[in-house]
Amino acid sequence: MINEQSELAVVENLAKTLKLSTVAAQAGPLSREAQAQGASYLRYLAAVLEQELLHREEASLKRRLKAACFPVTKTLDSFDFSAVPSLSKTQVLGLARGEFIRRKENIILMGSTGVGKTHLAIGLATAACRQGYRVRFFAVPELVNELRAAYQENRLNRFIRQWLKYDLVVQDELGYVPFDQLSAQLLFQVLAARYERGSIIITTNLEFGQWAELFGDERLTAALIDRLTHRAHILVLNGESYRFRESLRRQGAKDASSVTG
Repeated sequence: MINEQSELAVVENLAKTLKLSTVAAQAGPLSREAQAQGASYLRYLAAVLEQELLHREEASLKRRLKAACFPVTKTLDSFDFSAVPSLSKTQVLGLARGEFIRRKENIILMGSTGVGKTHLAIGLATAACRQGYRVRFFAVPELVNELRAAYQENRLNRFIRQWLKYDLVVQDELGYVPFDQLSAQLLFQVLAARYERGSIIITTNLEFGQWAELFGDERLTAALIDRLTHRAHILVLNGESYRFRESLRRQGAKDASSVTG
C-alpha cells in the first residue's frame, strides 16, 4: 500500500509538472477503478488522458463563450420554432453545423421586434463556439460607439485587424438607432472589411429597401447590401412578439389565479 501511494504521488507530481491538472486529480480514482475492473494499463492510461482532454475542451469552450461577450445565454434547443411558421427549423439546424462559417457566408435575420432574432443569432453563435470557432457579439449601437472612439483615438486600423481575427461576428439590432454620416461610414468600413474574409450574422427590423434611410447614403447602402448578400442566408421571421406572448400568458395565469382564489 505504501509503495502504491508512493507511485501515485510520483504520477501526480509528474502530471502537475507537465501541466496535466486533470491527470493529477483523476490518477488515483481511475487507478482504483481500473484495478477493480481488471483493466489493462493501456485502458487505464486512455481513461486518464481522455479525462484530461475533456477537461481542456470544456475549459476552452468556456473561454470562447466568455470572449464572445453574449449579453444572455441562449441556445437553439430553447427556441420556439412553432411560434415562427415562416422559419424553417431544418434550415436553421443545418446552419448550426457551421458550414457557413467555413465558407465565409453570412446570415441575415430579418423581422419585427420580439420574434426571436437575437435568440437565434446567439443560438447559432453559441453552436459555433462549441465547434471551436472564434466568435464576437456586438449590439450595433455599442459597436458604433466603439468605432467612433477608435477613429478619434487613431486606432481604427488596429480595431479592424482584431475584427478580422474572429471567425464569426454577430451584429445585433441593426436599424433600431439611426446613424450620422461618420457612424455610417465607419460601420460600412468594418462590415465591408469582412467581405469573403469572415462570416457575419446580422439581425435587423428593417427590410433592405429601408437601409438607405438608416445609412443616409444610397450608393454606400447599395454597396454594403451587395457585399452582405452576395453569399448570404436570408431568414425572414414573421410572427407575434415573443415578449408580448409571454406577457399575455403571465396575465392569463394571474387572472386565473385571481378567479380560483
